[in-house]
Amino acid sequence: MSSQEHPFAVYVRILGKGKKGSRSLTTEEARDAMGMILDGKVLPEQLGAFLMLLRVKEEAPQELCGFVTAVRERLEAPQDLQVELDWSSYAGKKRRLPWFLLASLALAQSGVRVFMHGARGHMPGRLYTEDMLGLFGLPSCHDWAEVAAELNDRNFAFMSIDALAPQLGDIIQLRSVLGLRSPVHTLCRLLNPLGAERVIDGVFHPPYGPMHQKTSMLLGMRNSLTVKGDGGEAELKPDSDSELQWILGGEMHTQQWPRLLGQRVVRDESLQPQELLQLWRGELEHEYGEGAVINTLAAVLKLLGRASEPEEAVRQAQELWRLRIKDAY
Repeated sequence: MSSQEHPFAVYVRILGKGKKGSRSLTTEEARDAMGMILDGKVLPEQLGAFLMLLRVKEEAPQELCGFVTAVRERLEAPQDLQVELDWSSYAGKKRRLPWFLLASLALAQSGVRVFMHGARGHMPGRLYTEDMLGLFGLPSCHDWAEVAAELNDRNFAFMSIDALAPQLGDIIQLRSVLGLRSPVHTLCRLLNPLGAERVIDGVFHPPYGPMHQKTSMLLGMRNSLTVKGDGGEAELKPDSDSELQWILGGEMHTQQWPRLLGQRVVRDESLQPQELLQLWRGELEHEYGEGAVINTLAAVLKLLGRASEPEEAVRQAQELWRLRIKDAY
């Protein structure tokens, strides 16, 4: 083996040079490093070291900005495919059903073009959005032509990260090998591959909310919403206040969004995915589920500029939910 240093080694060294010697990558360094990863120019040992050093240090907004930029440069997403809302779904649900899926479908039915992307299977015992699509007869799109067809047909399209950016999908699956999530989980949430004017994403750990918000600002987003949501998904809890990080008109705000229900709701003993479809069809009464749908819808309506205060947003959300076409699925 040649004794000449590998070009990627410099980035591992920057992150791993000890408490006093290490530092975060600049945006351009992060862009170059992620580009090398995506182009297959990094050894497996280097990738593992790089990801875990970032994990220990915690990603900085400028690093995430550089990572996102590198991925976008390689996505080859069509420039003429327009969507109003980018919705990322990477966490999976463990304690509650993914009620937010109903909120996104109701929005789509009302005329909002929604592009959702996500990953599945990297954590055992969780329900992932992609696995719920079949209940509604919805596909997981394999290419941009399928995305365009679904958007034109029903204003909603889902694409797995495995189709969107296979290298990132492979890295996400390293969770079971490395024992920890990597910064790629954060990166994927912020991709907004079709350049939607409005973005919603979820986080589990509170410090990640401001990190997503600051990264979105660096990426030039003028309207975004990060939710400390149930299980880390972009779903507002109906029975407790929700911490929200906004960018509205290019300005950052933080808000405690009020609960919809007066008291906590006991969790279901087991998760039954078919209840999602039953609630949509009006065949099931589920206080928490309907509350989660309405409260999530309300926050998105504010993101879309249709309401400014939670009370008005909730009123509009209730009406939008009431007017859904129950036999559409």
